[in-house]
Amino acid sequence: MPLQPARVKYRKMHRGNRAGVARSGNTVAFGEYGLMALERCWMDTKQIEAARVAVARNMKRRGKMWIRIFPQKSFTKKPLETRMGKGKAPVESWVAVIRPATVLFEVDGIPEAIARESLRLAATKLPIKTRFISRHRIG
Repeated sequence: MPLQPARVKYRKMHRGNRAGVARSGNTVAFGEYGLMALERCWMDTKQIEAARVAVARNMKRRGKMWIRIFPQKSFTKKPLETRMGKGKAPVESWVAVIRPATVLFEVDGIPEAIARESLRLAATKLPIKTRFISRHRIG
């Protein structure tokens, strides 16, 4: 079951605005280490789940992980070879709007080397550039 909001019947959204940098969710709030976005994108539920699995496998049930983003925006898509018009298309998938400086994942309870490797593996699953950050220092 992919990540999506609970009550979503009849919900079709506008495309919205991805400009600017993240005003909230831009600091390490729960864990000791985090993965920060450096670019903007719409991150799909499958991409978030792939990154989560990569982190969880590398941590081997040690420590704790937080997913700081949630796909609450729907986007629609018309079928191939369909003429224009006839209303808005059905919901295709759910995405999280990612702006630069958004913290995507956080981990705690593991050494920095393991945290760095876990979040590096997660970053390879994501469509944007990211940076490993710490609660006390950025780097």
